[in-house]
Amino acid sequence: MKTEIFTCEQGGEEWARIRMGIPTSSMFATVLASGKGGAESKTRRKYMLQLAGEILTGEPMEGYSNDHMTRGKEMEDDLRNLYSFQTNTEVERVGFIKCGKKGCSPDGLLGKNRMLEIKSMLPHLLIEVHLRSEFPPGHLAQCQGNLWVANREEIDIAIGWPKMPLYIQTIRRDEVYISALEKAVEEFNQELAYIVTQMRRLS
Repeated sequence: MKTEIFTCEQGGEEWARIRMGIPTSSMFATVLASGKGGAESKTRRKYMLQLAGEILTGEPMEGYSNDHMTRGKEMEDDLRNLYSFQTNTEVERVGFIKCGKKGCSPDGLLGKNRMLEIKSMLPHLLIEVHLRSEFPPGHLAQCQGNLWVANREEIDIAIGWPKMPLYIQTIRRDEVYISALEKAVEEFNQELAYIVTQMRRLS
C-alpha cells in the first residue's frame, strides 16, 4: 500500500483536513481499548463517532487540548534540537504520513528507516523513567503505530523537560504487536464505515 508524506505544518488547517476520518497513531491506544469485562470502550466509541462526523460533514473535529499538551507542543522544538545535538543526527520535519485508512504525525524522520517521537514529561515522572530505564508503555501503541504507518524499522523516543537530562531509547518494529494492531485498526475502520453508511441512509 502506498505511503504518502505531507510536509504541511502539524496542527494547521491543511494537516487537520488530510487526517480527517482516519484513525491516527496518537489514538491507536484508544482503538485498542476495551471496557470493563470486555465491554465496548466508551473512549473508543467516542473517537469512532468523531471520525464518522468528520466523514459526514467534511469538516475536522475540534481538537482537544489541555495545559500539559500545550506545554509539550511549546517544548517540542527545543527537545528536537537537543536530541539532534546529543545524537549528532539530522532530523527531517514532516507534517503527516498516510497509508491507506491510517496515518501518523511523527516528530521527525531519521534517514530512510528510522524516525523520532518526542515527549515532554513532568520532572518527577521523567526521573522515574530514567531510573527504570524502560520504554514507557503508555507510548507503545503510538510508536509501533508510527513504524507500521511509515513502514520503517526503528524509532527513537526522546523524553525531556527543561533543565532535565534527555531520555532517549530506540525500539525496533515488533511484528507480532503490529499484526495485532493492524487487525484492531481494520475492525475499527469496518465499524466506522458501517456507522457512516447507516447515517447516510437517514439523509
